[in-house]
Amino acid sequence: MKIYINGKFYDKQDAKISVFDHGLLYGDGVFEGIRSYNRLVFKLKEHVDRLFESAHSIMLKIPLTKEQVIKAVISSLKENGLSDAYIRLVVTRGEGDLGLDPRKCVGGATVVIIADKIALYPERFYKNGLEIVTVPTVRNLPEALNPQIKSLNYLNNILAKIEATAAGCEEAIMLDSLGYVAECTGDNIFIVKSSHLYTPPQCMGTLRGITRDSVLELAKVNKVPVHEHVLTRHEVYISDECFLTGTAAEIIPVVKVDGRMIGSGKPGKITLNLMKKFKELTKKEGTRY
Repeated sequence: MKIYINGKFYDKQDAKISVFDHGLLYGDGVFEGIRSYNRLVFKLKEHVDRLFESAHSIMLKIPLTKEQVIKAVISSLKENGLSDAYIRLVVTRGEGDLGLDPRKCVGGATVVIIADKIALYPERFYKNGLEIVTVPTVRNLPEALNPQIKSLNYLNNILAKIEATAAGCEEAIMLDSLGYVAECTGDNIFIVKSSHLYTPPQCMGTLRGITRDSVLELAKVNKVPVHEHVLTRHEVYISDECFLTGTAAEIIPVVKVDGRMIGSGKPGKITLNLMKKFKELTKKEGTRY
């Protein structure tokens, strides 16, 4: 495996950054998770745009243009000989001192690209569906650390993930500060009710998911009415179908929430159709290399 760090490739065992890097010391940085399918990087431009938006919001200057970042991602895939891959693109504040002040990071940002493979959930969950729970850890408030900033500080999500695994589940619903459904620890959430598709709005403490946006577009193209508004747990419980979306997860059905069976207890018709349409989309949408 070859890891890209600031314009050079290193063997995995030699890929190192400073212990004084603010990304390590404080989670001070941003990242993207990206997928390639058969030498086609899905929505690469959209991922890079979101990376730069996150960086701009935390006043982090990326030392590359968007075009240079895209070329670096493609180079990483070629360097590792990968056609189907998961790419982790990371930008940290860079090396500083033990204090918080980002002005001490005088050397500029650190850019890291890791190209590897990932299987977030076992195949049986895509066939049979997930069981998930609601956890006590609340999603970050937008006024504190806005979830639309895909930052390296993922402790909020990790705490919720710990609670999910302690309950014997692979994933968990996180609520916002008002008690509405926000998102899961690493995925956006959708429900289907009476053949209509519903998902929480971006303003309610959710990440603007690239896969989420793709699903919304696919639903509209396939004449499924779409609604973005606040959801309660009750609405999730009484839904006909439920599924999660994310770059690593893609689209995965949910069949039980907090012990309540969703619909028939099996992946629903609209979910399965969207899963099929999404796979078709990944074969034609993206940057070829």
